[in-house]
Amino acid sequence: MPSRKAQDSMLAVTVIAGILFVWAVLSHRLARWSVTAPIAMMAAGIAMTSGSDPPLRFDFDTAGFEHAVEVVLALLLFVDANEVPGGVIRREKGMVARLLGGALPLTLCLAFLTAYAFFPDQPGWILAVLATVVVPLDLAPTAAVVRDKRIPARLRDVLNVEGGLNDGILSPVFLLCLAAAVESRTRSADYAEALLDAVASAAWAVAVGSVIGYLAGWLLRRSWASGWAQHAATRLGVLTVPVAAYTLSSALGGNGFVASFVAGVCIAPAMRHLPGDAVRMTDDLVALMCLALWFVFGQTVNEVFWDGFHLSVILYALVSVVLMRAIPVLLVLRGTGLPLHDKLFLGWMGPRGVTSIVFGLLAAVELSAHSADFIARVMVMTVMLSILLHGLSAEPIGRAYARRTGARTDDAARPGT
Repeated sequence: MPSRKAQDSMLAVTVIAGILFVWAVLSHRLARWSVTAPIAMMAAGIAMTSGSDPPLRFDFDTAGFEHAVEVVLALLLFVDANEVPGGVIRREKGMVARLLGGALPLTLCLAFLTAYAFFPDQPGWILAVLATVVVPLDLAPTAAVVRDKRIPARLRDVLNVEGGLNDGILSPVFLLCLAAAVESRTRSADYAEALLDAVASAAWAVAVGSVIGYLAGWLLRRSWASGWAQHAATRLGVLTVPVAAYTLSSALGGNGFVASFVAGVCIAPAMRHLPGDAVRMTDDLVALMCLALWFVFGQTVNEVFWDGFHLSVILYALVSVVLMRAIPVLLVLRGTGLPLHDKLFLGWMGPRGVTSIVFGLLAAVELSAHSADFIARVMVMTVMLSILLHGLSAEPIGRAYARRTGARTDDAARPGT
């Protein structure tokens, strides 16, 4: 007989699989009410892990859980980098550069300064970690927006590119801030040494990710062109690339997340010469793992709000969702000739999701109990408000664009049709 802990783990997997299956069976019907898979899994997680003696419970303090979360982020970064459309980058390089090179740093600074105003008693490095947690984009909870043909294709393409590159840029910043926050708990903190370690780690990651990405891409491309590789085996070969980049970089002292992201960027040119579904296996695995993470997020919701809501946390999360991205985006897009309503759309459409959850969970594992609770509270409230506000606004935004362009608003013009 398996142990009680093993039985609980198997039960958790069974429940998650069952909920996902039910959503898949009813997905088209649920989409009419904007009930996406992440929302369904989050709601199930809240229901199944609530109460003093819940049916399911996850232990966030184990090394296994931490490694599982890290693998999810590594694979997610690889898929995001690999699926960034190069043609859109070349065509919209000016706007993409403004959003990633201008709006993103400004958003981080604004997130930090606002956090300092709301939580002046918190240490500076903890607030820096918080800023990196609440800023990342995740389009999955509002996927209907980027598939809605009533919204101009140019805007949807720019959002896809920004969402794909956003995580890879923020990951090393998050890890650097987290390392400094952990280091600051000791009296002999040496920030210069921590910075040098971070630079060395990033250098190893870039080197490992570049070599593995380019080499794997070249080998897969030549093998497929020569008829040496089977179709299904090619999908498996692509899946091994982020795993190899992450594990080798980590073993050499590098940043595994950065290595996985760089590998995705470097292998992307070769993917155009492979079967169109070569990355499908990796993409589906990432989707499945992210949905399981949304279920775990449901437990986090229960835990951080067990003793009630905090007004400062709610207000900061609301500012984070409504203004923190919008203001920098409007500033950097001045002079582009883009209509105001398009600027407002890009400024507003910055949903938070899996990346914020992963960053928040990793911070909770590494930081002291007090700081971990603080980060978790703000992360949970920010993600939940984002799901609510961005989800509810998706359909009105589509209708507004339809009225402007004269597009059809019947079911044939709706997303996913």
